Amino acid sequence: MLRALSPRLAPRAAAAARALSIDASSLRGRDLDTLFSLSGAEVRVLLDMAKALKARLRAPGAAPYTPLTGRTLSMVFQKRSTRTRVSAEGGFAALGGHAIFLGSEDVQLGKNETLLDTARVLGRFSDIVLARVFAHADIDVLCRECPAPVINALSDAHHPLQLLADVQTLEERLGPVAGRTLAWVGDGNNILLTLLSAAGALGYNVRYATPRGYAPDAAVVARAAERARAAGVELVATHDPLEAVRGADAVVTDTWVSMGQEDEAAARAAAFAGYRVTEDLARRGGAKPGWVFLHCLPRKQNEVDDEVFYGGRSLVWDEAENRKWTVMAVFLAQLLGGMD
Repeated sequence: MLRALSPRLAPRAAAAARALSIDASSLRGRDLDTLFSLSGAEVRVLLDMAKALKARLRAPGAAPYTPLTGRTLSMVFQKRSTRTRVSAEGGFAALGGHAIFLGSEDVQLGKNETLLDTARVLGRFSDIVLARVFAHADIDVLCRECPAPVINALSDAHHPLQLLADVQTLEERLGPVAGRTLAWVGDGNNILLTLLSAAGALGYNVRYATPRGYAPDAAVVARAAERARAAGVELVATHDPLEAVRGADAVVTDTWVSMGQEDEAAARAAAFAGYRVTEDLARRGGAKPGWVFLHCLPRKQNEVDDEVFYGGRSLVWDEAENRKWTVMAVFLAQLLGGMD
């Protein structure tokens, strides 16, 4: 967590935060479906806004900042959530807006009404729509048909909001991510795909280990690799966790059994033997001495031991908090084109 400022410096820092203006006009009115849709400069401006919002609203004696007063957010959730729901609903409210939660039993999403029709209706009721879905194809439909800007709050292929929070967290501890090496040890899931998708845009290298049969989607990897080559960064795939963590500044993982995969739990536990993130794994693999650990939560015990998860290397709680600041930055970019 950030350290509290001294009483002498706090008013000065609060005034500086209030005075900061950030231009994100290129993002106004646009969807956030994947990070492939954004340039490196556009990803960076979202991170700059998240950092500025955090400094501004956490400063001692900070005044409310409510530029979204009168705006409405519709949140469509096919999957349950803790961090995504609370960060988005609370963040939109903190900016003065009103958020409406629509769970799987609250909206006619693909049941008595087509997804196309729902998208068009929500876009007329709402200023912005956030959706947490199973199939990424549903995000594609929402982005195509909804008149309001759409945010992908998770699909089976991409989780752009999580990556923004991860990078903000890493930069708070390590400084700029450009030139850093991030290691992934675990499933070839949407978090890994998003980590790969932003590597070229932000200039970090990725070394990733997945068991045979659990590799990430080849089409997304190919697209990420093309972007990485153009940026001069390296993406290395392996099935050996020790090879993946070699030279790593950060080790990242996620649950081995995501929502909807519970019937695969036994098979996955066997396939992922040796993939648990531990101090011993990092030491034997040759991670950098100051390596840090990220996990998007919830944890299911198998993928990381307590020594790492609750230890001094773990940034998981800052990472969770930063989900709020990064989604708030996205709201401001899409609706106002920046902050002042």
